[in-house]
Amino acid sequence: MYGSLLAASVVAGASAGGTPHPLDLAAAVLSTGLIFWVAHVYARLVGERGATAHPYRSRVRVVARREWPLVEAAIPPAFAALVGWSAGLSRDGVAWLALVVALVGQVSWAVAATVRARAPRPTVVASAFINLGLGLLIVLLEVIFLH
Repeated sequence: MYGSLLAASVVAGASAGGTPHPLDLAAAVLSTGLIFWVAHVYARLVGERGATAHPYRSRVRVVARREWPLVEAAIPPAFAALVGWSAGLSRDGVAWLALVVALVGQVSWAVAATVRARAPRPTVVASAFINLGLGLLIVLLEVIFLH
């Protein structure tokens, strides 16, 4: 969920001052996901072991795998930007497509997580609507401040 929200934020933020070229948009979404992934892995390892201890390579791999969804969440909106561009959408159309794909991913991850946790149906529905609301808030902020 966090990775999809991050991707949506990058798409919205990248559109400030004019919509970027779709290749730049895709690169921004993917590189931000990768940078946040590295930062999360580092923060977790330092938090677990302390700043002076060196983590075992096996632990680094485990943490890196656990945080990988940050990168995975960036792939669909980046791919959508490239597909939209190759389909001839305008730059604004590409940005909106990438944003919608990020929001769909965010809601999907929320539903998957609550279903996997065996949460009751009302909790699954509430999680979906909360995440949809967060995503729509990003869209609203983009419309108000960036366009």
